[in-house]
Amino acid sequence: MKKTLLSATLALACAVGSAATRAAEPGETTIGGRAFIDLTNVDETSNGAKTDASGNGLDVKRFYFNLAHQFDKIWSVNLTTDFNYVANDSETQLFVKKAYAEAKFNDKFALRLGSADTPLLPFLEGIYGYRFIETMVVERIGFEASADWGAHILGAFGNGKAHYAVSAINGAGYKTMTRSQGLDLDTRVDFEPINGLTLALFYRTGKRGLDKPSITTFHTADRTEILAAYVKPKFRVGAEFFQADNWNTVLNPLADSSDGHSVWATFNVKKNVQLFVRSDEAKPSKDLAPALDNKYVNLGVIFTPVAKVDLAIVYKQDKVEGGTLKTSNGTIGATTGALEGKHNEIGLWAQVSF
Repeated sequence: MKKTLLSATLALACAVGSAATRAAEPGETTIGGRAFIDLTNVDETSNGAKTDASGNGLDVKRFYFNLAHQFDKIWSVNLTTDFNYVANDSETQLFVKKAYAEAKFNDKFALRLGSADTPLLPFLEGIYGYRFIETMVVERIGFEASADWGAHILGAFGNGKAHYAVSAINGAGYKTMTRSQGLDLDTRVDFEPINGLTLALFYRTGKRGLDKPSITTFHTADRTEILAAYVKPKFRVGAEFFQADNWNTVLNPLADSSDGHSVWATFNVKKNVQLFVRSDEAKPSKDLAPALDNKYVNLGVIFTPVAKVDLAIVYKQDKVEGGTLKTSNGTIGATTGALEGKHNEIGLWAQVSF
């Protein structure tokens, strides 16, 4: 059965990955998509025993479908859908991730209205390159969404060596179109002082969409992040650090703080073959749950058999000590004994674009 699933996955990857795309011209409509597929074995433990998350299986964790239309040299629209599995009704549901109108007046200024990329995650993912294997550290532990509803401005300056992005967003993420008393402010500025070296600063502040007339809020959530990455044809290395205040205590009179970091490296060993490694650590609740600690690591090899198809053999571990924490790999941790939970996963990951 495993061999059949693996063969089917590889066949789908090679068939879809061979599709060609090109940039839209004024008056044209383009379509595209991206799928994240994995066939893995999970060994997850909590309180000294295996959890029901353990076992073998094939997942299609993401399948984006993108539709874009370019009206003229300035105006365009974008619609990107995604799907996920909802355990409550045992069905896969389709939802909108991005839906915006854009006016790009020049390289220095573009305006997007609707649900669009937030300044942090898509930028980080573009440099890191392995979103199909794992989300970035702040998304992995629930401290940011990759898109949100609002007004977004972005542009480049300094002959394209520097960029900015500023978003006034609802604050609850693209899955929740909500109103609140105020909007969150999400920002980024990045620059390339020398070829290949990227330095970036991110800052977000707001009530995360929780500021309602009938609800009392006690704090404003703030998060600061810095990134340094060096990218060359033969390798990529990067490090990011974040610090947050009251991210999960907007409605709690008790204050809290959080921080974490991630370091990663990729090396090209031959044409279309890369080795990679990554290590994260986060303290999600330094004041209210100081013992809570999350450590994450992955390593593996990526092979690109054809354009727009990436196949990776990966081992990853997501470990939580001092309690429980919801991450992109599930709710991990333990409530008794040594207060430790581990999510170990090994197998094949695939990214297919068309």
